Amino acid sequence: MTKEQIDIMHSKDGFIAALDQSGGSTPKALKAYGINEDQYDNETEMFDLVQAMRARIISSPVFSSEKIIGAILFEATMERKVDTKYTADYLNDKGILPFLKVDKGLAEIKNGVQVMKPIDGLEDLLKRANKHHIFGTKMRSNILEYNESGIHDVVVQQFDYARQIIAAGLVPIIEPEVNIHAADKEKIEDFLKEEITKQLDQLSEEQNIMLKLTIPTKAGLYSDLMQHSRVVRVVALSGGYQRAEANEKLAQNKGLIASFSRALAQDLRVDQSDEEFNQALKEAVDSIYQASIA
Repeated sequence: MTKEQIDIMHSKDGFIAALDQSGGSTPKALKAYGINEDQYDNETEMFDLVQAMRARIISSPVFSSEKIIGAILFEATMERKVDTKYTADYLNDKGILPFLKVDKGLAEIKNGVQVMKPIDGLEDLLKRANKHHIFGTKMRSNILEYNESGIHDVVVQQFDYARQIIAAGLVPIIEPEVNIHAADKEKIEDFLKEEITKQLDQLSEEQNIMLKLTIPTKAGLYSDLMQHSRVVRVVALSGGYQRAEANEKLAQNKGLIASFSRALAQDLRVDQSDEEFNQALKEAVDSIYQASIA
């Protein structure tokens, strides 16, 4: 991580591509791409197929630093190559900052939320991330209901791990997702913002984080978080919205940029020609970029 990279992430127009589907979500991602579960026999073959999909996206001329600032990778993607280079190095050479998903999935629902499972082996994973020239990390929790104790636990756990990640020289993305179907979504978001602000105010001048949040029901809700001195950038997840709806909602929040996964790849198919694939990706990239700079 360098000051120049921090400045790029803080100020450059564009968005972050989320390419970090893990073991649980990979079959869904492959199915959406046109590859069914009966087309691979084991986890290794599954990850080889999803790596081929990701490599096709990353190596496309459309996938460039002109509109894409960063890309989030799964651990297995970090350890694999695009052409002859490790994935993060390939991205760095393109001028796109690589992030690594470090969480190990979600615990069972308690107090209306799913905190993260313990991130065993995090110290070693962060060492490998530095070896692969990773810029930052990402961790996801899930908030399903308005429960102040549960929301508090989510935020505290995220920031506790964030401090360890910062100490390793990386920039953590904290992602306390609010389920888009939550009955009290707006109320949850108001309280979540309060809890995040309390934690931000406890960080030192050397401790900087990013936030990845569900697009808020109340447009502009996170504007003051964007101005907090400890926040490098606030980005938005698509949360299950189709791309058109996600873009429309995102564009109502000045300064909030996208970090979309499904909404980015929803029109990509394995049987498309390179021309068809690149055109579909271009339409996605262009529309998400426009929503991010609106």
